[in-house]
Amino acid sequence: MSHEHGEDCADYLERIVYFLDNELDDADCAAVQQHLDECGPCLSRFDLQRTVKSVVARSCREQAPSGLRERVLMQIREVQVRITEA
Repeated sequence: MSHEHGEDCADYLERIVYFLDNELDDADCAAVQQHLDECGPCLSRFDLQRTVKSVVARSCREQAPSGLRERVLMQIREVQVRITEA
């Protein structure tokens, strides 16, 4: 990263995931928000991660058809039986 905040970016990029999930205390939230306000590349990464998280969340709301769900559960049970028999 070629901008003046490059050295700090790795730390902030790690905290962005927690920031998105509201898992930071107020002081850390304020620090991350200030960094995002000042750092275009990190803001772009944040926007991308927020978009991906939103798309995944929307996709996970759909339920599998009951027939598929039953087949998957049956296969899980079969694997569990094989593991316990081994």
